[in-house]
Amino acid sequence: MAKWKSLNEMKILSSYYPRLDAPLKVQGKARYIYDISLPGMLYGAILTSPYPSAKIIRIDDSRVRKHPGVRAVLTDVHPTGRIRYAGEEVAAVAATSPEALQEALELFQVEYEVLPFVVDLEAAMDEKAPRVFSDRPNVRKPREREEGDIEKGFAEADVVVEREFRTQVQVHVPLEPHGSVVTWEGDQLIIYDSTQAVHGVREGVAKALDIPVSRVRVICEHMGGGFGSKLWAGRYTAIAARLSRQAGAPVKLMLTRKQDFLGAGNRPNSVQKIKMGARKDGTLVAFYAETYGTAGIATNANVRLPFIYQVPNWKHIHRDVFINAGGGRPFRAPGCPQASFSMEQMMDELAEKLGMDPLEFRLKNDPNTTRQKEWRIGAEKIGWSRRRKAPGSDPGPVKRGLGMAASIWWPGGRGTKASMTIYPDGSVEVRCGTQDIGTGTRTLVASVAAEELGIDMRWIRPLIGDSNYPYSGASGGSTTAPSVGPAIKNTAEKARAALLERVARNLGLAPEKLTWQAGSIRITGSQSQQLSWKEICQHLENEPLEVHGEWVKGLSSAGVAGCQFVEVAVDTETGQIQVEKVVAVADCGLVLNRLTTENQINGGILQGISYALLEERYMDPTTGTMVNPNYESYKILGAMETPEIEIILYDEPERGVIGIGEPPTIPTAAAIANAVYHAIGVRLRELPMTPDRVLNALYQEKKV
Repeated sequence: MAKWKSLNEMKILSSYYPRLDAPLKVQGKARYIYDISLPGMLYGAILTSPYPSAKIIRIDDSRVRKHPGVRAVLTDVHPTGRIRYAGEEVAAVAATSPEALQEALELFQVEYEVLPFVVDLEAAMDEKAPRVFSDRPNVRKPREREEGDIEKGFAEADVVVEREFRTQVQVHVPLEPHGSVVTWEGDQLIIYDSTQAVHGVREGVAKALDIPVSRVRVICEHMGGGFGSKLWAGRYTAIAARLSRQAGAPVKLMLTRKQDFLGAGNRPNSVQKIKMGARKDGTLVAFYAETYGTAGIATNANVRLPFIYQVPNWKHIHRDVFINAGGGRPFRAPGCPQASFSMEQMMDELAEKLGMDPLEFRLKNDPNTTRQKEWRIGAEKIGWSRRRKAPGSDPGPVKRGLGMAASIWWPGGRGTKASMTIYPDGSVEVRCGTQDIGTGTRTLVASVAAEELGIDMRWIRPLIGDSNYPYSGASGGSTTAPSVGPAIKNTAEKARAALLERVARNLGLAPEKLTWQAGSIRITGSQSQQLSWKEICQHLENEPLEVHGEWVKGLSSAGVAGCQFVEVAVDTETGQIQVEKVVAVADCGLVLNRLTTENQINGGILQGISYALLEERYMDPTTGTMVNPNYESYKILGAMETPEIEIILYDEPERGVIGIGEPPTIPTAAAIANAVYHAIGVRLRELPMTPDRVLNALYQEKKV
């Protein structure tokens, strides 16, 4: 089975080294989609519906077409004409300047038949509520999963806890909005797209326009965040392509910030009614959950319960609910932060009822051997032994508490392909149709190639972010590194073998007389000698060497554990929660770059804190639209809320490469919730944990 070199043999991997794109980004030279400007380029925009539910009766574009700056108009961008959320596409236009574009949008005259709508989760579940889809009820058929015998399990339980938890809709809000720049070169369509999947966009747009995939090329040099919302082609990309074809000129179409909020994805909310039981010795025996939530007009609001811990008897019933709002999309560990928030609080409550330390209770019920070790490491780092036994017993109005929670993530690697060209001057090009979504994939490609060839990274030119390169999947689900890393390694191994063969042939020697030694070749015989990298490549003469490789089983693995410990300070007079410290112990397998790995973990934790304390989409039940679709009123974590973060990378290089994008964001909100309870002695079972909810919880428990 294929395997990586041992850590003591590695010169680059598993160390700290800077990203190749860092200078470009620091100097402002990295080209994002908004930065792209093509000769003769027009500006495109989409007219969206102000109504959450309506039929498009008629679109009058006569005034639009008369505008001197307008070059293309589309009035058939909506596939059915039946609007189901405010912000859905109605028409589109391309013009010579942003100013002309805005004027043109205001000239459309649209006649709607405005229809009843529902944007509240509970209201949508009422049988009398307006139907989002006329041919089906708002509440979808339940999905049921079970194992064991829950009635028997609860009968065996000495302690039972029943609680309800609620999590909010969180919007992706990437710093760079969704958008594309498109141009036609004859019948070839070239798309510059802010995407997590250049091959996925190519296939999606080809299908939407009914053209061969071979006639579409998608390029993404740099992109400013996606978190799962940019995993496939957006309707806006096909619209931009149609505008460009009609106008005979390139078109840039970027969604506005409001359009991004309303229709480009979100993490679904959840209501979770949970019952858990345990024996007096601390063994979990039964779990039952009824959950429901909404992904707007989509159907992916599931909560992954039961989560983490081993329960022999369990049942989970889940219902998706339609409302008149933009569809949910995958969002960094879909279904897991919601599940962690409820499951981890239930674990703490059961431990308290049993008189057990929450850490020992988890150790007893956690089947993951890696996390068993991580729990103990994190507890020591946070100072768990100093934890007060009685919640809320800290003197004074500002109270401190400690909490913990765990994570798990499942996907591993998949069928990425790559190619490598080595030139006579020693320079190397590596091509792979993956994309760098801000996580350092470009650097990963160069470092793995350099490590396997035994040369400095300066010789490597990584070429990614182009659908013309060998196939790689979407960058999502923590699959990029475990997919790309092995493919680059395999390609480099083939390149080494081919170089040995080429040199042996040129020298008239048997290949077994040549030995590869970290970027050089040792020739054994009567006169032993060593060829440097440049000398090896000179044997290529005027014929560059090209090889192709692919993902290989055994170089990566799936299943990523982890845990977090949190310390918070809660002001009982203002309700303000301040996260003061986070200790994150992360299951890392073989760490390719310790710097970017720590960056990923930091980012996941910060996003988790933001989810726990700040972010929430507010829908107005009167107008049916989002009332905070901007960075002023949709609150996101900033520098003032950033705590001390201590990261411990738990190395298991024998596992190969694993993904680290999802796991760090899963347990953060749950750990904070447990720490808040320990601080004030009152549980918050609804996200976000805002000051008003803290004060209300304290008042309800008469703690203030």
